[in-house]
Amino acid sequence: MKSKIFLYLFIFVSLICLYLFVSNGNMVKVKDARIDKLEGQIESLRDSVRDTQLKVLEMQYFSLENNDDALAYYDHLKLEDPSRYIADKLLETNESKGDNPLVPYEGMDSDFKINKIKVLNHKWILTDFSDGKYWGELLIKYELKDDLSVDFTMLDHLLYTRSE
Repeated sequence: MKSKIFLYLFIFVSLICLYLFVSNGNMVKVKDARIDKLEGQIESLRDSVRDTQLKVLEMQYFSLENNDDALAYYDHLKLEDPSRYIADKLLETNESKGDNPLVPYEGMDSDFKINKIKVLNHKWILTDFSDGKYWGELLIKYELKDDLSVDFTMLDHLLYTRSE
């Protein structure tokens, strides 16, 4: 009788071990499949990040901050951020009453003011202006002088027409 109990116990333990072995094998397959899927997602995310970084570098190509040759013009002025300084000086032109003096159009809904500024290099700025309803762009030539004053000259302009 005792040997039959041990036999049944042995068979029962063997079945449990077999179940655990098969179950663990299936879990390993499922986990490996999930790991492979996640590795594929990580690789696609890496590609996406790389593409985004390349786009950002491409967008920053025409930028004073990334143009060492243009920045060399301002080494003697000891400005920490020449681009921000020039943009601030340009925004000061918005403070005058009425339209911004650099915008060659009269505002239709309100006064035309400069909104966005992109300092391209040591000579040119690209800006966006708007009166809230109508908008346009300006190409501005500027000169930063040794006394830190800035002269702005509008080179070209564009006013978008509204199509409704």
